[in-house]
Amino acid sequence: MGQAGDASARLRDALGTAEVVAAEDTRRARNLAASLGVQIAGRVVSYYDHVETARTPQLIEAVAEGKTVLLITDAGMPSVSDPGYTVVRACVDAGLPVTCLPGPSAVTTALALSALPAERFCFDGFAPRKPGARRSWLTELISQPRTTVFFESPHRLADTLQIAAEVLGPDRRAAVCRELTKTHEEVRRGTLGELAGWAAGGVRGEITVVIEGAEAGSGEPDVATLAAAAEELAAGGMRLKDACAQVCEGLGVSRREVYQAVLDRRS
Repeated sequence: MGQAGDASARLRDALGTAEVVAAEDTRRARNLAASLGVQIAGRVVSYYDHVETARTPQLIEAVAEGKTVLLITDAGMPSVSDPGYTVVRACVDAGLPVTCLPGPSAVTTALALSALPAERFCFDGFAPRKPGARRSWLTELISQPRTTVFFESPHRLADTLQIAAEVLGPDRRAAVCRELTKTHEEVRRGTLGELAGWAAGGVRGEITVVIEGAEAGSGEPDVATLAAAAEELAAGGMRLKDACAQVCEGLGVSRREVYQAVLDRRS
């Protein structure tokens, strides 16, 4: 959530009445409450990636005692590339009630603003950090008919868009959404080639990328593209045969053909 004005009445009420508020960042939680004119009456505890496992039993115990535990994250929907899955899963396993107070989500907001087909889409979390793994992942999208949404670091955005243009083609449509629902919200729409050129100048903020799905009957991915992805994975330490198998998985392309293409590239 970028603006306090997007907070629902249910969230305001929960912040003021919950016995326990589990926050990804306790300072941001208190700032949020202050901006909403709400006084947090319950106990505020930190709940972020590195303490999820250790802190979850305490939260479950509180729920079992009949207390209301409110989980909030800094700038996203809990459980969607943010803390939350662990405690929700634990509640369900323990037969305890759990619900969601719906709010803004960068995934669906970006999808709506992208001007790309939204009837069918997939969300892939954050793009892989390592170049080889990133190229391999993008290769999987060559024949993916669904629109794909993912998060990316502003420092890696230009490289990711450049690789995407190489793998998916420079004419595949996409949108880069920056600082959604915040003061400096910006949406750039265009082809991957155009967006890669724009991002090369540097981009700041929280980034959500939307890429158009493949056209029906677009055919099998190019073997040379798969070979390049496999070679990058192999350069990162993976056995070449395993790398070829990974980039070919689910694409209907012979891994032997890709393996031979890598050998041909090296000769």
